[in-house]
Amino acid sequence: MNFMPLLLWRRKSEYVSFILVMPVRSCRVTIKDMDGVKHTVEVTAETLYEAVALGLVALRGNDWVMGIAQGMNTVQVSVVDIPIEHSVKIKDFHDWLERSTGAPREISKRTRIKAILGLPSTQK
Repeated sequence: MNFMPLLLWRRKSEYVSFILVMPVRSCRVTIKDMDGVKHTVEVTAETLYEAVALGLVALRGNDWVMGIAQGMNTVQVSVVDIPIEHSVKIKDFHDWLERSTGAPREISKRTRIKAILGLPSTQK
C-alpha cells in the first residue's frame, strides 16, 4: 500500500503528528437495476462508501439502467488492484449518510460523499 504520511511539526514542541492519507483505489461497482440486469462501472475512490456513491451517480445517469431499487438492494464493490469484494445494502449506505455524529474524519467523509451525490450537507 502506498500510504503517504503528512508530517505536521509544531514549534516549541518535541513531537510530530502523523496523518495517514488513504490510498486511492480503482474499483468495479456492480448493481442490479429494477429489471434484474447487473450493471458495472469502474471508479476511483478512497473509501468503500465513496466507491458506492460514485458508482450510483455513474449508473443513474446511464440510459441502459432501468432504475435502481432502494432499500435492501446490494451494491457489489470489487477492488481492482487487490482482489477484494464488498457488498453494501443501499439502506445501510443511506443510514450511514444520514448519521450526524461520529469522529470529525467520518463526518468529513460523509460530507464529501453527499457532495458527490449532489445532496445538501447538514454541516452548519
